[in-house]
Amino acid sequence: MGRLNGKVAIITGAAMGMGASEAKLFAQEGAKVIATDVQIEPLNQLIREIKESGGDAIGIQHDVTSEDAWKSVIAEAMKTYGKVDVLVNNAGVSSPKTIANMEMDEWNKIMDINLNGCIIGMKYVIPEMQKAGGGSIINISSIGGIVGMAGTSPYTAAKGALRVLSKSAAVEYGKDKIRVNSVHPGIIVTPMTAPTMEEGGALPFYKTYTQLPYFGEPEDVAYGVVFLASDESRFMTGAELVIDGGWTAI
Repeated sequence: MGRLNGKVAIITGAAMGMGASEAKLFAQEGAKVIATDVQIEPLNQLIREIKESGGDAIGIQHDVTSEDAWKSVIAEAMKTYGKVDVLVNNAGVSSPKTIANMEMDEWNKIMDINLNGCIIGMKYVIPEMQKAGGGSIINISSIGGIVGMAGTSPYTAAKGALRVLSKSAAVEYGKDKIRVNSVHPGIIVTPMTAPTMEEGGALPFYKTYTQLPYFGEPEDVAYGVVFLASDESRFMTGAELVIDGGWTAI
């Protein structure tokens, strides 16, 4: 407990799944949390749960593809807490499309949410971190940003770009004591992955490549994100934290 005492963190895509687990664990570890999502009802429920457990959090409805929305989130964070120490770019959507069967508007949607939303967030949070004397940016990528995965080309393209973007940002802003790392989950049981497991017939495939005899839970990723947000990882930047049950080990 207390690993994030005194830190203020923005977590996008926080209403459910990994984002919700991250927000709860951040609050448990002492962070003041600005949780954002486009889905307002589950987001409000999350904030109630955090507050009932003694945590400090606010929820903001937020379209990560909008620059104006990002400006509003940053402004509210500064108004409420006076600074931003941590940004977790967690918001994302899946894309069960191959290159040949996708439409360009689908490609653009995936890129807007999974990549451009992260870039915009970094653009507006970095100046505040510079003023504060440093910070930690954690971009939630995927094992699809490291290895090829058939049937989800737009998603893997965005996550691969986010992986390298994180490294470039780490080089650009290391002098400002701003650390930028990426996290690469494997198969994590969330509302986003459940349909492909249960209806899409992907369960045997996932089991073949996951070397541990179980899939990950959102908390497994949240613990890694807390580490990267904390001062325990003060000498880590431009790194990739892989949490995948051994998928990329083969």
